[in-house]
Amino acid sequence: MSNNGNTYYNKNLQQYSNALRKQMTKAEACLWKYVLRAGMMLGYQFRRQRPVLNYIADFMCKELMLIIEVDGITHHNEEQLEKDKIRQGILESNGFTVIRFQDETILSNLDGVRLEISKVIKNIEESTPLIPRQRGTRKN
Repeated sequence: MSNNGNTYYNKNLQQYSNALRKQMTKAEACLWKYVLRAGMMLGYQFRRQRPVLNYIADFMCKELMLIIEVDGITHHNEEQLEKDKIRQGILESNGFTVIRFQDETILSNLDGVRLEISKVIKNIEESTPLIPRQRGTRKN
């Protein structure tokens, strides 16, 4: 696992992450297409299905150390909720900010999700003044 320039990238999970990228849920696809891809979110670059530590993050911005998770129906049982809690704790203890959205929320309130993500990004920017400015023009 590498932390040099490839923030905790786990190449051993690359094949699995490639497969997941081709099988995105409807909510993941909407979030990607209308909010996160091509620097649409305030000019930051997000990656889909990114291997991080021993996990695959639904979406990750390396520059911000921000992970966005999309929780579908499989995340509603107690066992999965506990696994998600452990996973999130490990990611956060390694410096990541993790935010989660339910499938239904993304599909029914994409503008609200976009606004929430932009608020989190602005909070990260304010609390981390030395983020490298490797982005293009700032977009809202």
